Amino acid sequence: MAPSNTPATPAARPRKVRGEGQWALGHREPLNPNERSKKDDNPLNVRARIENIYAHGGFSSIDPADLRGRFRWWGLYTQRKAGIDGGRTAVLEPEELEDEYFMLRVRCDGGALSLAQLRTIAEISTEFGRDSADITDRQNIQLHWIRVEDVPEIWRRLEAVGLQTTEACGDCPRVVLGSPVAGVSADEVIDGTPAIDEIVKRYVGDPRYSNLPRKFKSQISWLADGPYQANDISFVGVVHPEHGPGFDLWVGGGLSTNPRLAERLGVWVPLNEIPDVWEGVVGIFRDYGYRRLRHRARLKFLLADWGVEKFREVLEKEYLGRTLLDGPSPDLPEKPIDHIGVHKQKDGRNYVGAAPVVGRSSGTQLSRLADLVEAHGSDRVRLTAYQKLLVLDVADENVESLITAMRGIGLEARPSAWRRGTMACTGIEYCKLAIVETKARGEELVARLEDRLKDFDADISVHINGCPNACARTQVADIGLKGQLVMNAHGEQVEGFQIHLGGALGMAKGETAGFGRKVRGLKATAEELPEYVERVARHYLDGRTDGETFATWVLRADEELLK
Repeated sequence: MAPSNTPATPAARPRKVRGEGQWALGHREPLNPNERSKKDDNPLNVRARIENIYAHGGFSSIDPADLRGRFRWWGLYTQRKAGIDGGRTAVLEPEELEDEYFMLRVRCDGGALSLAQLRTIAEISTEFGRDSADITDRQNIQLHWIRVEDVPEIWRRLEAVGLQTTEACGDCPRVVLGSPVAGVSADEVIDGTPAIDEIVKRYVGDPRYSNLPRKFKSQISWLADGPYQANDISFVGVVHPEHGPGFDLWVGGGLSTNPRLAERLGVWVPLNEIPDVWEGVVGIFRDYGYRRLRHRARLKFLLADWGVEKFREVLEKEYLGRTLLDGPSPDLPEKPIDHIGVHKQKDGRNYVGAAPVVGRSSGTQLSRLADLVEAHGSDRVRLTAYQKLLVLDVADENVESLITAMRGIGLEARPSAWRRGTMACTGIEYCKLAIVETKARGEELVARLEDRLKDFDADISVHINGCPNACARTQVADIGLKGQLVMNAHGEQVEGFQIHLGGALGMAKGETAGFGRKVRGLKATAEELPEYVERVARHYLDGRTDGETFATWVLRADEELLK
């Protein structure tokens, strides 16, 4: 048989799988700009340069790599230069967008503030921050107009009363959320505060965990009174049938442009083991988290690829060296908890929850609040994950006087449903990522709805965000508003919002967690927004069944009723 003249087909070479920047798998190159910056110098080291160089040389002396990167590890972001409209947000270079002032985020882990701490924040606001102070939905206080020259003195004052800005921002463990009624609630079985305190003491500022793929958000609370499904890690109170009270572990939550709800690992964790388990999960994120692409660098992407079973296996075998106990899911309350109003503490005294409008406060207001709290026999204030605040330890005879006094400084303990349920992110006023105004829009919306729907008898959450990043948790609100530029009736490009309807977290029995419904083409200009919210709220009142929530109604409502 004659030999064939057809050349042999070479064997296909196996395709090399591109690494995702996972350290544990040896993938350390190539690095994106953020990873290079962290590799060049641990961001925690920038504090010494702020104190010894930049505070003396001023804004112009700051190295750009520190300014737009490492400063965040100490709670500092440059704020947006005034007068730059939202259409230029994604067009301009950072140095064109930023002002020579900073936003400063003060860590309030667990949302707890003593009167001395509250007064110190108020004094810093009025002396160094043009009286700015916002209560965030991460239980922080956020100041603006801060000069780098003043930062060392601000740190000195904060740290003198036990506060810090360490890792308030950056690719590191952010503030640890906790129940604002931890230690006082009659419904609480275990106070999670010791675990929060231990985590902050052991790990915040620790160089081993200061270079994570991206930010890491935590929550520890016996009560399901915070957004536990939206965090990288959460511990929620649960009673094990054999081992008693402990905590249920959730991992891999996060919103922004690729939202994902956290999942249960199915384990029961006693209070004293929380710090070790928390460290194990952070270690997985540090070592296995994706670092190649910035937009995939959150823990939620790793969990989505691995699944719960593998994640638990790696946690137990590689990081804890032991098997965790299986555990039940948490027993949720009958209704979502926000702590607004007057509630009995387990010691017979009361806590009083009050609402500013969309978290906007000031140093002056916080100073006056401190005076009122002291005058009414308390020395403790707590912040919530919904931009609200609580005064603890109020005697029965002081409750009504305190409520009246707080109303006089703009804090309402008996708010309308609209004031109670509306949140807003920082927005274009200060944020370099924002496209639209948020705080002022929220204030206008609340005022309009309080006037037009003053007797509204249902709870509706309205979350306003200035961009797609969902800092105000837009996808899990009854009415979530994502800021963008839209066309008005005259064909002009103006500020507006894409509207998400019926989102929710699993905060109560029978509540189904999920992201808001996006009706095709459903948008509103900022000017049209109050009219739109009023219209859809009236449709809900007319069409709901007995006890039906807004989120449930949205799922079955005809699209025409949602427009």
